[in-house]
Amino acid sequence: MTWDKKMPANPVVAVAGATGAVGQEFMEVLHDLDFPAGEVRALASARSAGKKIPFGGCGQVPAGELTVQEMTPEAFEGVDIALFSAGASVSKAMREAVVAAGAVMIDNSSAFRMEDDVPLVVPEVNPDDVKWHSGVIANPNCTTIIMSLPLKALHDVSPITRVVVSSYQAASGAGAPAMAELYDQTAEYLDGKRGDELTISAFAHQIAFNCIPHIDVFLEDGSTKEEWKMVVETKKIFHADIAVAPTCVRVPSLRCHAESVDVEFTAPISVEKARAALEAFDGVTVMDDPANKLYPMPGMLQGTNDVYVGRLRNDPTLENGLQFWCVGDQIRKGAALNAVQIAQLLLP
Repeated sequence: MTWDKKMPANPVVAVAGATGAVGQEFMEVLHDLDFPAGEVRALASARSAGKKIPFGGCGQVPAGELTVQEMTPEAFEGVDIALFSAGASVSKAMREAVVAAGAVMIDNSSAFRMEDDVPLVVPEVNPDDVKWHSGVIANPNCTTIIMSLPLKALHDVSPITRVVVSSYQAASGAGAPAMAELYDQTAEYLDGKRGDELTISAFAHQIAFNCIPHIDVFLEDGSTKEEWKMVVETKKIFHADIAVAPTCVRVPSLRCHAESVDVEFTAPISVEKARAALEAFDGVTVMDDPANKLYPMPGMLQGTNDVYVGRLRNDPTLENGLQFWCVGDQIRKGAALNAVQIAQLLLP
């Protein structure tokens, strides 16, 4: 089934999970892009109902405060677009109500990404996939999104056969409590606390001054679910059998993910041709001048929209190999911005 409801020019937008880190970023992005909303509803759990959250305004919605409403099936009546970042279990529980209300759910969780009737969309990479949705469109995993933009720029020049990637993922990927833990634990560590004295709850181990090669659960083959997501999501987004070998690591940066990417192509691609393709690609900024110590760094790019690429060079161990380093804001392009850009594709 494909969706045949016509989207109004000024849709009613619901933000589900409005008080969370990504939910708050949804609000920022709606304002920054001046999304033409006729109404914006802030939805969250019952314990957050009644709270006031600031909103800069967009479309026909003036700047001011939004009152958080409890997320119930009835809360989606009259909604056209529902931006979800409330966790997979909530998305699954609310899917039927959202679709029955005539709204399109754009979901940031992993709940529906690999379902056959749910498009998995990065607007710069596979925008046409929104045409066959049946009420739900999935936002890919943040690490996959950030890698996919430079890969698409290069794939259009020479088809990609294999990718080896190591991720350096910020605390923000584990949510607002994890970001707070990075702050608090760093202060504890600098205050002289060590080991068991540190407050550890959001992560499996100490995150301050440490790297943890463990994101999500471990699978039988020794990989993690986060790594599995990069493997299967890349194939679905590109509609191509691209082999991906990832290692995902949590690092003590706040909200930008970085990735070291080694790509193998079907035919040779020069650094010059790759650079030109990346520079011309929407959503990618090349920041690559090693002689002047210019390259993307997570601590410098918080709050930005693009994926930044640097350290571009040939891989001398492969006949058709290229290496690069990329950085993207996990909350922004890796989540909220990508979702709102999907919503823009739905506009008449």
